[in-house]
Amino acid sequence: MTCFDDETIARIADGVLDTTWPYAEWSHAAHFAAALWLLRHPAVLAEHGGIESVIRRYNRAVGVPESPTRGFHATITEASMRIAALELARHGPDAPLSHVLAAIMASPLGGSGWLLTYWSEGVLMSAEARAGWIAPDLAPLPELHATGL
Repeated sequence: MTCFDDETIARIADGVLDTTWPYAEWSHAAHFAAALWLLRHPAVLAEHGGIESVIRRYNRAVGVPESPTRGFHATITEASMRIAALELARHGPDAPLSHVLAAIMASPLGGSGWLLTYWSEGVLMSAEARAGWIAPDLAPLPELHATGL
């Protein structure tokens, strides 16, 4: 399990935003690290056109083609951002991002196949899920409830 300190998390986010983060280091943990940092800095995310714009720009810069099997995936991105937001809310606004990331990576969400707990592979890999949000077909995503969790 890879965990990053807060300084590295900021470097990952900056590197994704300015397209200098090495693609070889664009791991599952790095994806969540960038998501957490961007959610903690919504003005920066908005300034860069939102998460879809950030991802598409980064992909172009590192040579990831847009195709039926690669490039931006709306459902995966939305699910990841929802989970990152949920974990930020659970930990509170002052929690170090490194602690939030460590909690994600130590949970079942830390495995790269976590999405298949909620979506069947056919639904998740469909053109429709790639183009826009498709709700999970196996189990609902975790969510924060009014009572805390």
